Amino acid sequence: MQTQLAPEFRDTPEGQAAEAILRKCVHCGFCTATCPTYQLLGDELDGPRGRIYLIKQVLEGERATRSTQLHLDRCLTCRNCESTCPSGVRYGELVDIGREIVERQVERPAAERAARWALKEGMTSTLFAPALRLGQTVRGLLPPMLRDKVPARTAGDVHRWPTRAHPRKVLMLMGCVQPTMMPNINSATARVLDAAGIQTLVAAEAGCCGALRTHLADAEGGRADMRRNIDAWWPMVAGLNGQGPVEAIVMNASGCGVMVKDYGHALARDPAYAEKARRIAALTRDLSELLPEIVPKLKQRLAKRATPKRLAFHPPCTLQHGQQLRGGVESAMRELGFEIELAREESHLCCGSAGTYSVLQPALAHQLRDRKLGHLAAVKAETIVSANIGCIQHLQSGTRTPVRHWVEVLDDALAV
Repeated sequence: MQTQLAPEFRDTPEGQAAEAILRKCVHCGFCTATCPTYQLLGDELDGPRGRIYLIKQVLEGERATRSTQLHLDRCLTCRNCESTCPSGVRYGELVDIGREIVERQVERPAAERAARWALKEGMTSTLFAPALRLGQTVRGLLPPMLRDKVPARTAGDVHRWPTRAHPRKVLMLMGCVQPTMMPNINSATARVLDAAGIQTLVAAEAGCCGALRTHLADAEGGRADMRRNIDAWWPMVAGLNGQGPVEAIVMNASGCGVMVKDYGHALARDPAYAEKARRIAALTRDLSELLPEIVPKLKQRLAKRATPKRLAFHPPCTLQHGQQLRGGVESAMRELGFEIELAREESHLCCGSAGTYSVLQPALAHQLRDRKLGHLAAVKAETIVSANIGCIQHLQSGTRTPVRHWVEVLDDALAV
């Protein structure tokens, strides 16, 4: 697809990056078949091809409108279209560029600005934990949309962290909301890795991976989060903390994983951080990528223990499309004695969570959630498992079937 950049974009990094992506696009339309919003709305402008045309028009000098903004807002950034694109168009990168440009050109209504500010600042604030605990106390009195976002309080071993030291060490990102909303995911990860002879380290200064601000059209804010994390992690990556260098940076939230793996690209033009960012990205592994190596040890531990009979697995878009990791969780869990199945229909489609999307676009998010839960229900599983906190909380808000991270189920089995 040829484009003539307007003068204001011709010599900018964002304009040049967008132009390179657009050159690959052949407007074939294969992407529309796997776009969740196009499936729901049937509007070309609510599919990847239509949004690409809108971004192209803006880059060529046509002023963005409120309608342009709305169609870009409705994109989940699930990147399913990237999995089906025969030309390798980096749509996720393009839509982030388009959103940031449109955000500068189109002023949002005050209520939208306030909601987006609250999400960016509130979810990454130290006040998030006490606010959530207060919400849990009065959860039954909250309006339905807000109650959906407040998980019930958890009990048990949520904060029990292993104390053994191991020669093998990995670094783990705790996340911005996960330690408060679902703390057992992090401690279960550490316990499972401990059972396999791997010690999990944490850098307390690390926080949001940068995805939250980046996908809300605040690319510079996202890069600031990335730099803070790199500074927090670097002593452990470089072996400057007296324990030797870590062998990997492990992500148990696939949304964070896809972002951290992109640090090298996002900070490529930053002379102070470019090389460190590339090193961080190269070391980053989704938790499922460690499974093939640690399964034999875990299998010995599980040999004489009962495992849940049936699990339904929802692979997050950030795992199967963003990171292009498919089949690893299912094959490893089956080898460990679990019965686990994908939904027989539309297992590739987004559940509607998509970070802050379920807050900002609740009607579409709930349609996608209910559609996904209908397909998962057909598996007739005891538990639904996934690999991203956003998907887990969003799906749980629409079903009585327990929805958990797969590592929590594995941890439970090891503890029996």
